[in-house]
Amino acid sequence: MLEVTDLSKSYHSPAGPLPVLRGVTFSMQPGDALAVMGPSGCGKSTLLQILGALDPPTSGAVRLEGIDPYTLPEPEQAQFRNKSVGFVFQDHSLLPQLTVLENVLVPLMVGAEDTLAPQRARKLLDDVGLSARLDHLPHQLSGGEKQRVAIARAMVREPRLLLCDEPTGNLDRTNATAVAELLESVRAAHKTILIIATHSLEIAAHFARRAQLTDGVLKED
Repeated sequence: MLEVTDLSKSYHSPAGPLPVLRGVTFSMQPGDALAVMGPSGCGKSTLLQILGALDPPTSGAVRLEGIDPYTLPEPEQAQFRNKSVGFVFQDHSLLPQLTVLENVLVPLMVGAEDTLAPQRARKLLDDVGLSARLDHLPHQLSGGEKQRVAIARAMVREPRLLLCDEPTGNLDRTNATAVAELLESVRAAHKTILIIATHSLEIAAHFARRAQLTDGVLKED
């Protein structure tokens, strides 16, 4: 379960504190999906970074299965991120010198050895329709295929929380729809909590729960 309680975030500016998030509160069960909508600069990325244990809130709390990552020492916090959270960004961020399969296995380079990881990576790539591309390099893939690799990479650790920051922003309409449908399929198959930030009403419509982030306040439909 994900519990977000009275979450606020402000940044310092010459004019004083600049509030970005104000009292954000919501909860999600395993398998839930939430689309967070709003224009660029409204705080969607900040919210995801806090949920993913990348940037501490100014106040409030985030708990994933009862654990607040910001109460952990830094080494344990990093381990929490690696094991419990998967990230998909607008830029796929694939390593150009690695094959598709090697890119998916990158998160396994840190932490305890996982002997089942190669098998799981191959299964994930099959699930996203790329079983014939295992040995291809990123420059040999289309934009939609690169994002499919990024989704498989995010899921290889079997995270409890999958955070997607404008994952369709660089794609045409057809590929954007395909990626949104794939995320829904992955979420359902793995019972992962999925949160996607998007400015697209069409993409948000694929997800059961939708919320608008306006002036730092999150309101569900």
